[in-house]
Amino acid sequence: MTLAGKTAIITGSNSGIGLGVAWEMARAGADVVLNSFTDTPEDHAIADAISKETGTTARYIQADMSKGDQCRALITKAGRCDILVNNAGIQHVAPVDEFPEGKWDAIIAINLSSNFHTTAAALPMMRKAGWGRVINIASAHGLTASPFKSAYVAAKHGVVGLTKTTALETAQEPITANAICPGYVLTPLVEAQIPDTMKEYDMSREDVIKNVMLTRQPSKEFATVEQLGGTAVFLASDAAAQITGTTISVDGGWTAL
Repeated sequence: MTLAGKTAIITGSNSGIGLGVAWEMARAGADVVLNSFTDTPEDHAIADAISKETGTTARYIQADMSKGDQCRALITKAGRCDILVNNAGIQHVAPVDEFPEGKWDAIIAINLSSNFHTTAAALPMMRKAGWGRVINIASAHGLTASPFKSAYVAAKHGVVGLTKTTALETAQEPITANAICPGYVLTPLVEAQIPDTMKEYDMSREDVIKNVMLTRQPSKEFATVEQLGGTAVFLASDAAAQITGTTISVDGGWTAL
């Protein structure tokens, strides 16, 4: 499949899932706009590397996804948005009665409200172009819950609800909106946690992954950023033109339990 001639904006994409999605979109022929809250030479170098390897146009635009005006400005600065991938997110773990208010506000802003602001700014561009795809990176926690993750679970459930509403509002247009719900994904951040967890539990790498990190993931295997990117590319393709308002789980069977 080819996405040549399309521009994809991926929030939170200088590492992890977002970067994996950006690479796969570019490999499918789309021009890509990468984003994070930083603005370093390394950020722009990532975009340059994507351009060089894929022959597409890749740009980096700084924007803080905790601020609604910057979310909307990202779309405006990009100038075009055929495919919007809302990926930016943060996490904090604490009991509800001990959850810091500032952390709650930040998680809701970055994980949920940013999706609203970018979508609201992108839809007029998609309508003008006569085609569009909104792809929200939710989570298995958008469909189920875990203790001590109240803000994250609330935000990701909200992302699923926003996705459905966006899909219904665009159902008679050539625009779709869907959510990808990953389980545990092997990102550099997760990889960095494995050695410390091995020491903490005095376990081998394999046992830590299967018996500690992936206790709720029946496959006992991480999803990869390439798999998440491939799923996003599929949702952006013509083959997925009648898939809208739904969730696609990439979670090794987690939500089948």
